[in-house]
Amino acid sequence: MADINISGDAQVALVEVSGRIDSMNANQFGEALNSAIDGGLIHIVLDLSSVDFMSSAGLRELVNAFKKAKKASGDLRLAQPSDRVREVLEMAGLDSIFRIFESRSEAVGSY
Repeated sequence: MADINISGDAQVALVEVSGRIDSMNANQFGEALNSAIDGGLIHIVLDLSSVDFMSSAGLRELVNAFKKAKKASGDLRLAQPSDRVREVLEMAGLDSIFRIFESRSEAVGSY
């Protein structure tokens, strides 16, 4: 089960996720990101430091939200992914698509 918390302001939304993102809850993850984007939060920093597992379903939701944010003239950037998540991103070739930062403050400051 994943826990998702969205905070921040109109400039940058910080989305903190913890737990596992798998086929059982990937839709919940995607819906949270989509509702933030639909609500006008198009500059998103996704903190993945507490995510210990992400399946292909989670990656799909991540890519969909990235595309949606880009289409709205925004961006979705990743902050401090756990070693396990970073490995999955690299294996899927997504580390070259997403801007990945070593800290939340770096990612937020990049906007």
